[in-house]
Amino acid sequence: MIVRFNIDSFDKTQYEYRVTYEGEDLFGDAGLGGIEECIIAATEGLGQDAVAAEVAFRGIISGTYPLASLALMSAQIAMHALQTAEAVEEVSRG
Repeated sequence: MIVRFNIDSFDKTQYEYRVTYEGEDLFGDAGLGGIEECIIAATEGLGQDAVAAEVAFRGIISGTYPLASLALMSAQIAMHALQTAEAVEEVSRG
C-alpha cells in the first residue's frame, strides 16, 4: 500500500500531518516543529502494509518515496517538499 503524508503548517514553528490511504485518514498529529519531524513521526506510525508514501506539503505532492528512503533521507525529502511547494506557489501567483 502507498499512503500519503499530508503535511501543513500553522506558521513557521507549528506543523501538522495526516497519513491517508485512498482519501481516508489513518492517523496524524499536530504541534510538531517542522516538515522533517512530521515525516519521521508519520513513518514511525506506519504498519507493515505500507511500502511507500507520497509526501505532500501544503497540498502539493513533492514525490513518492519507499519507506527506507523516508527513514534514511528525511531531511532531504523535507527540503525537497518545501522547495517544491514554494516553487509551485510562486508560479501560481503569477
